[in-house]
Amino acid sequence: HVQVVESGGGLVQPGGSLNLSCVVTGLIFPNNPMSWYRQGPGEQRQLVARITSGGKTNYGDFVKGRFTISRDNAKRTVHLQMNSLDTEDTDVYFCYAYDGAHYWGQGTQVTVSS
Repeated sequence: HVQVVESGGGLVQPGGSLNLSCVVTGLIFPNNPMSWYRQGPGEQRQLVARITSGGKTNYGDFVKGRFTISRDNAKRTVHLQMNSLDTEDTDVYFCYAYDGAHYWGQGTQVTVSS
């Protein structure tokens, strides 16, 4: 049984930072690429960041160097460090894993507001 559980969302002021975490159980974790997506109301889910099993990363164009994805295979955890947050970063953030099937977490709300 695969579980993908995010945490770390919340309310932050513009220019602030948040660190999202995603714990994955039920997969051979080190073998899987992991991703963070985000979605606003009425919008399509968009890729924020992706990290391969070997640690190679890629980011959505809107990230512009502000976010960093990392993984701790021993703890079966993926992190998304988000800095210089803007109001347009307000969304629900989802963790995603794939091993021939698609696994999504329940999402964590990030709200950037003064």
